[in-house]
Amino acid sequence: MSTDTSIHGGIDAAADAVGSVWPLHSFVTANPLAGFEDRPFHEAVADAERVLGGDGYPSADVFRRAWEAGRIDPGELRSRLTAHGYDADPAASLDRMAERTVAGRETVAETDRVDAVLTKWLSAFLDQGQATWPMPNREQGFYRAFCAVAPYDGEIPDGDVLADLPDDPADAIRDRLSNYPVDRWPDIFEFQLAALPGWTGLLKQRAAAGGDWQSAFPITLAGYLAVRLTLTAQFDAPIAPAEAPGDVDDAATDGDRVPLPEVWLSAWEATYRAELVESVADATDSVADTGEGDGDADRPVAQLVFCIDTRSEIIRRHVEAAGNYETHGYAGFFGIPMRHDGYESDVATDACPPILDPEHRIRDRPADGAADERDDYDRWDTVLDAAKSAVHGLESNAATAFSFVESAGFGYGAALAARTLLPGRVADLLAAADGRVPDRHEFCEPSVDHDPDTEGDLPEGLTLEERVEYAATAFELMGWEEFSRLVVFTGHGSRTANNPFDSSLDCGACAGNPGGPNARVLAAICNDDAVRAALRDRGIDVPEDTVFLAGEHNTTTDEVELYASTVPESHEAALDRLRADLDTARAGAAAERAGDMGADPDSGLRDTRRRAVDWAETRPEWGLAGNAGFVIGPRALTDGLDLDGRAFLHSYDWTTDPDGDGLEAILTGPLVVTQWINTQYYFATVDNAAYGSGSKVTHNPVGNVGVYQGNGGDLMTGLPLQSLMSGDDEPYHQPLRLSTVVHAPTDRVTEILADNEQIAGLLDNGWLSLTVVDPTQNGRAFHYDGDLAWTPVAERRTVGAATTDPEPATPSAAGD
Repeated sequence: MSTDTSIHGGIDAAADAVGSVWPLHSFVTANPLAGFEDRPFHEAVADAERVLGGDGYPSADVFRRAWEAGRIDPGELRSRLTAHGYDADPAASLDRMAERTVAGRETVAETDRVDAVLTKWLSAFLDQGQATWPMPNREQGFYRAFCAVAPYDGEIPDGDVLADLPDDPADAIRDRLSNYPVDRWPDIFEFQLAALPGWTGLLKQRAAAGGDWQSAFPITLAGYLAVRLTLTAQFDAPIAPAEAPGDVDDAATDGDRVPLPEVWLSAWEATYRAELVESVADATDSVADTGEGDGDADRPVAQLVFCIDTRSEIIRRHVEAAGNYETHGYAGFFGIPMRHDGYESDVATDACPPILDPEHRIRDRPADGAADERDDYDRWDTVLDAAKSAVHGLESNAATAFSFVESAGFGYGAALAARTLLPGRVADLLAAADGRVPDRHEFCEPSVDHDPDTEGDLPEGLTLEERVEYAATAFELMGWEEFSRLVVFTGHGSRTANNPFDSSLDCGACAGNPGGPNARVLAAICNDDAVRAALRDRGIDVPEDTVFLAGEHNTTTDEVELYASTVPESHEAALDRLRADLDTARAGAAAERAGDMGADPDSGLRDTRRRAVDWAETRPEWGLAGNAGFVIGPRALTDGLDLDGRAFLHSYDWTTDPDGDGLEAILTGPLVVTQWINTQYYFATVDNAAYGSGSKVTHNPVGNVGVYQGNGGDLMTGLPLQSLMSGDDEPYHQPLRLSTVVHAPTDRVTEILADNEQIAGLLDNGWLSLTVVDPTQNGRAFHYDGDLAWTPVAERRTVGAATTDPEPATPSAAGD
């Protein structure tokens, strides 16, 4: 094997220890320990602690609070403690757990100096439009640009050496490692890449995704590592870890036993899961009796499809309570893996889950007959852009800055005071101004029709066959057989002010972007006469009077904006009624959210709106904090249940999916995305210093790609404290791994797991759990125990301080 192969292969393998990090403007919640998912959870967190220095379990204090709050069933906990050889006394085990400390990752002064210089150059190179004077030579790539410019950096000792580095970064790495045996190189790569996991994760994601910025200014892990190793030589910093991986005895495992925090965590999860499974199992009879569970024989006023996002669970309850409405859950990109070009947008966005590659380019283009609205928009947009450019130029021009501040200072001060002290009033003025300018969706339509002559790496639009397939998949997956006169595909986004992590509150299924554009595409597809004709041939009969439209749910205020410019006059009465009932639902949902935020529920509308526009507000909404469950099945299973905004809900009817293809798509797609979200919230809660981003109060945005804590260092990799904690030491988010409940035959789920090793591996290794409520066995529940085996939930029983479990059942394993 050549050393070049060893270098590139070793770098790729070592980078698995570091989770991918997305740019701040499209922040994606992902598992920071994704590279460790091939091993049991307790082993993975121990390995990650060695490499990254982060703790992988909640603290003893967090477990103690959960225990005292009654969130952990005593019998469940004691039986698990006994089964794993621990003292069954909860107080004693908590005291023992509290004695354990995490040492963290130690660094030396020379390494700190390497990090300081390296992060300065990384932030300059990776800047995405924030810097006024960009770094020279970026088009040559990071390694060559650094070699050309860094010799002028006075902080680097003997910087002239950098100009003489080899042209190929692999050669520079080879030269630096010449005194080390090749079999030590992987350890060195991992040690160096894990030194700045935030920057490494960003480079890893950027190189893998490509995109416009990477094409214009390329950077590779090899180039980054070559620069880092060169700087270690200049600063005489350590190049290899003090101890090789595997030499450290992990006391947390207590020998061969499962670690004590794992036992407590699993008992906490089992307590939550038992309540969720019981509720779903109890509702199984209503599904069997009524199909989708809608006991009202009248045609609904409207059907609304929301994202599976946990925040949708709240608004869906209130919409259904407001009138005769039917709601469904579907992944918020609405099944269309697309790259979206907004009207006059400078950068296209990938509006699909990160586990998928976009397959279509969709542009917002002016619609026929909307010339007046377009002209109004362009006129106001030109005025605003000119004003912003003038102010920016005055602020950044040294010759005019002082005179500008002198003349405009009072006005600036008054504006600052108003936005700080009266954010609601300012929002009213801005809303009134916005009301004079048409929204882009009022004069634009998505380029749904396929354009064979388009240029670029993706085809523009979709063929008729593709449009039919996306529409049919949605309806078949959700089990639809009847249609209302109005069907609303409702994407979601958030509205926040002065929040670097605002994209983390948008749609995760749309890669941290609002889901409105995807909803508009699916609505346009379903309104197409040719698509409807083809759907009828597939047994999906959409009535002639059914009109599809899009909307977007603002998760901060719970306002649902309808994109209804194409709705005919014949449907105006139904549309007016829907809007009125959505206002009613908004008031109820906002009151519920305000209560969760510690505000007066009676002022829910006012408080949620204030939080959305107040630039001093560090906690505009809770986002997906609290997420713990995922229910896959008909709405009737959860209709009427208050799941407290903690469960993802995906509509699915096993009776309309005879081959199980739809369920397989959910388990290999949305389930993976929700597991990413869940683990991001989990790890950012249990160790925010290692896997989160600390307090928003001290955030320092850099290059429009990330944030520092303070004035430099590593990029923060996860969610801020304010997204997770209700107080300094009180987590709002309960750090639990995802509990998934599926309403489907057990043998069908077994076959899917047998065919998909990745999902089976996540379950076998304890990264999430799975329970099946089997409608073919009178709604009995079976819990997945690993290796394609199941245990009937009803037969798990507690006797005194111990639990007796029956032998695992294996209903219809694939291939039997």
